[in-house]
Amino acid sequence: MTNATAFKFGYPRTRVAETDHWLVLARPQQPTYGALVLVCKEDATAFSDLSAAAFADMKRAVDGIEALLRHTVAFERINYLMLMMVDPDVHFHVLPRYQGERIYKGRPFVDAGWPGPPALASHVALSEDEAAALAAEFSALWRS
Repeated sequence: MTNATAFKFGYPRTRVAETDHWLVLARPQQPTYGALVLVCKEDATAFSDLSAAAFADMKRAVDGIEALLRHTVAFERINYLMLMMVDPDVHFHVLPRYQGERIYKGRPFVDAGWPGPPALASHVALSEDEAAALAAEFSALWRS
């Protein structure tokens, strides 16, 4: 099942990977280079509503995310933010954190909040085509 939250973040064009219960999407607004959204495919608006299978499958998705971002971003820390204020479906914003900047396609991506909380308002806004291209590049590197 695909929900409104996945579509808001550009699914299917931004799809990096998919497990039985989760979608991994490239986040069109990149507060840090490599920002992703991990969206549960179940019909759930509370974390406690997820099935045991979704919780177990989240391990597979997180392992894949961290391997991908370790390789592509060389993060120093990683943040999983479950905000769900605007988009009620269970999902996490996944932010690789780092000091300094990362360069992608000639553009600098600075972690403006480092070393404190992430600065979501400070971001690089990718066009639909740029977000789809980033997702395709990440998808080609995905190993789960």
